[in-house]
Amino acid sequence: MMEFKKADELAFDPRPQMAKIFADGFYDDGLRFICKDKAKWANAMAPAFCLDAFYVAVEGDQVLSMVGIVEKKPPPIALDKKVLRQALGFLRGTIAYYGLKKFIVDKPYPFVQPPNSGSIEFVATALHHQGKGAAFRLINYVMDATPYRNYVLEVVAGNAAAIHLYEKLGFAEFMRVPAPKRSGLGHFIYMKKAG
Repeated sequence: MMEFKKADELAFDPRPQMAKIFADGFYDDGLRFICKDKAKWANAMAPAFCLDAFYVAVEGDQVLSMVGIVEKKPPPIALDKKVLRQALGFLRGTIAYYGLKKFIVDKPYPFVQPPNSGSIEFVATALHHQGKGAAFRLINYVMDATPYRNYVLEVVAGNAAAIHLYEKLGFAEFMRVPAPKRSGLGHFIYMKKAG
């Protein structure tokens, strides 16, 4: 039976599973340009997740879906250049560190975040559980469990499945910004939901 919990309240360390879900889910959003090996990405990212800012959908000791929630940027990860270099190699790890720092950690929203709003980050579902409603139910749970009146998120324009999910949850696009040309991502779409 699926349950929803804060990641730091689990009886096991969910970070290795979360990192695998991250590597699978964000591979086409830029990770593959740095390193094509998803297992190396998972090893590199596992220590980075700040568990107190993540909620997960679990069945027993299996993480099915995850979502980070913070009041303001930066997102709920703490990058370690040394760990990235060990997992991906010196050059790729260095590129990963500075690339993730620039495009995720230090990248501000191109708008002023409304007061009393939560930023939804790193929504991803395990490959074997996609299409079964885990992310939909988890995000609904997070919005009920957190004190924010408004929620904002960023999604890559080419991620039609995620956009459809967010629209089903009541999010609407309010801004579109071109991604850097070299990224190949097209546009970043910003969506919000008022409570």
